[in-house]
Amino acid sequence: MMRSVVSRIRYVLTATIVLVGLTGLVRAQESHWALADDETAKTLINWERLWAESSCNHNGIEKTILADDFQGTWTDGSHYSKQDALAPTERTPEESCVLYEVKVHYFGEAMAVLYGSESAIHTEADGRKHRVKLTWTDTWLKRGGKWQVVAAQDMPSEMM
Repeated sequence: MMRSVVSRIRYVLTATIVLVGLTGLVRAQESHWALADDETAKTLINWERLWAESSCNHNGIEKTILADDFQGTWTDGSHYSKQDALAPTERTPEESCVLYEVKVHYFGEAMAVLYGSESAIHTEADGRKHRVKLTWTDTWLKRGGKWQVVAAQDMPSEMM
């Protein structure tokens, strides 16, 4: 009889520990949109603005915000790394870089997906200028207390 009670107590304790552990896993998967006064979201959006402006002013923000294992997908479907993003280019700097609305969606405490768009005036090889607009999704990950972009997907979109 005593073994039966001890066995049941062990079973209940084990089940409780497993349920508490699973609750932590489920909670880690919770998501929410950033509120207007969210300081982390404001910082991430500011870094996105600096990244959008880097086509115009070459501010070098990519060195800081792109993770070493970053992978991006460009508008033509090609992939690029942090090293590719930092490589010198002979392209004419773009003009009038503008960041539009950005939305921040958190997944747990260490991952955020930012959805936004930007535009810039691009100069073609023949000197012709036109505004190019990109709509993008960037995935940010917080590692060692530092937020960095680990993935980006860009696609061309129509100008308003």
